[in-house]
Amino acid sequence: MPWDFALILAFLATAVPLLGRRRIRELMRVPQTTKSDRLNLYRSTAALQWLAAAAIFWRAAAHRLVASRLGLAIPNARFVVTTSLVLSALILANQLVSLRRLAREPRDSPAILPQLARKVFPQDHQERLAFLGVVFTVSICEEFIFRGFAQQAFESAWQGSVLAGILGSAALFALAHLYQGRRGLIATFVVGVLFASIRSWTGSLVAPITAHFTADLTAGLLAPSRIGSIDAARGPSAPG
Repeated sequence: MPWDFALILAFLATAVPLLGRRRIRELMRVPQTTKSDRLNLYRSTAALQWLAAAAIFWRAAAHRLVASRLGLAIPNARFVVTTSLVLSALILANQLVSLRRLAREPRDSPAILPQLARKVFPQDHQERLAFLGVVFTVSICEEFIFRGFAQQAFESAWQGSVLAGILGSAALFALAHLYQGRRGLIATFVVGVLFASIRSWTGSLVAPITAHFTADLTAGLLAPSRIGSIDAARGPSAPG
């Protein structure tokens, strides 16, 4: 494995989880965020994601990795589109069920979830438009970083092992969501395995990108109303 690829993977495995957890802890210390805070958060997140993706693409291009090896191709358009629609529908259904369960059983939900949602998710039309841009950015950049570059890097390092690529990229993806706690770590690992398997099966990042976009947009637009139900059910004595 080239030294710069190894360095990128090491950064994804160590610095990204630590920086993400620190950022979330800083957010949790703030009693509440303002509209300006949320818009600045959206802008900084989008900028960092595009910067990271551009740097990785630069190094991949320097080693002459062709687009198809990074998932930046559509070998079979009909198959890719069909898979994208089916996967996105499944992800949407799962998100809706999860949000409904969150509202029905608010006392079983971790207190950090409504706190974080209130501070991060959009609260008016302008914020929703900016949030849409963030979701678009994250779905493209994270899928390229984890299912495009990292999956290919692990696969090549283990002599073309598809399984190594899937598990390695899923592990990095889960670590990037370390701030979500043990349950979130497991959930994102499972999602990472699913998305990496689909990327390997279709030879394209289109389906994972579409499903990622669906999941994040659904959470951002629908979770605020569910959080209101949680707050009402917990009452004024609830933590946070």
